[in-house]
Amino acid sequence: MVSKMTTAALVAAMAIGGAASAQARDLTVVGWGGAFQETMKEVYFHPFMEKTGIKMSDESWDGGIGVLRAKVEGGNATWDVVEVESDELAVGCEEGLYVPLDWAKIGGKDAYLPDAVHECGVGTIAYDFVMGYDKDKLKTPPTSWADFFDTKKFPGKRALRGGAKSTLEFALIGDGVAPKDVYKVLSTPEGVDRAFKKLDSIKKDLIFWKAGAQPPQLLASGEVVMTSAYNGRIDAANLNDRRNFGIVWNGALFTIDSWVILKDSPNVESAYKFLKFVGNPETQAKLTPTIAYGPTAQGAAKYIAPKRLPDMPTAPENMKNIVTISSAFWLENIDRLNDRFNKWAASK
Repeated sequence: MVSKMTTAALVAAMAIGGAASAQARDLTVVGWGGAFQETMKEVYFHPFMEKTGIKMSDESWDGGIGVLRAKVEGGNATWDVVEVESDELAVGCEEGLYVPLDWAKIGGKDAYLPDAVHECGVGTIAYDFVMGYDKDKLKTPPTSWADFFDTKKFPGKRALRGGAKSTLEFALIGDGVAPKDVYKVLSTPEGVDRAFKKLDSIKKDLIFWKAGAQPPQLLASGEVVMTSAYNGRIDAANLNDRRNFGIVWNGALFTIDSWVILKDSPNVESAYKFLKFVGNPETQAKLTPTIAYGPTAQGAAKYIAPKRLPDMPTAPENMKNIVTISSAFWLENIDRLNDRFNKWAASK
């Protein structure tokens, strides 16, 4: 009897100790790494800790709803606040992987652009998937995704993101589909086949990237002549590394990333304080001198230097012929099309 009670007491003590340990863990914020995360450290993370006294650490990831599923469903949610793409926001919210937001704790919905407001997430940045190229190596600049797929006019390797999302859209645009019709075409079996057929046409010249830091590295090394990329990474390479990279905004894919709080986080209140801090319009505008991503807080534009506005993905000139990524489409199709893409990429 004594031994049984001792064992029970020991188990209870371990459970209490484990809970206390979880509660004691620092707030962990996860972004996309690279130039953007370095900027966030200076503009968001360090000032947040100084102002609030809340200890936090930051990590980076390369995306994928499967990673978040494993964290939450496996009881290993060592992350608290994560920056996710629109499809990850939609799928994860539907699957219950995130904490539904209490908007009163972060300033209310009206404090943000309408597209930055979601049941489970608040907008982080507005940005584009664009085509990047090296102006020093391509004397005749590409002007469209048709040029990306023209290996006779523009010989050399090129790079695309290693997944269905963005890659299939660019394939269709490169094959002559108008940006406004991309998801109409991609929603049909024939449209999906058409996208893969277009990718087949340059498969031997394709390299796939995973992390957002890779496209400017691939351009800088000369490994590729052009690549899909986040617009801010190309901009940051020009500003910080004195590169002479060009951006093709024509046919870009526009989207908004969001912050989410993972289910079962032991740091929910600290997470809300972080979201409120980084949702301040003046604070968000401080990102723009070093990386050209658009803020999501209402009123932030007035704090951006006028000379910087043309570099933003939200500049009217840059929005002329773009596609807004459909989170509804990817909510329904991300797993199926990623499976097909992975099998296609692995085949000879």
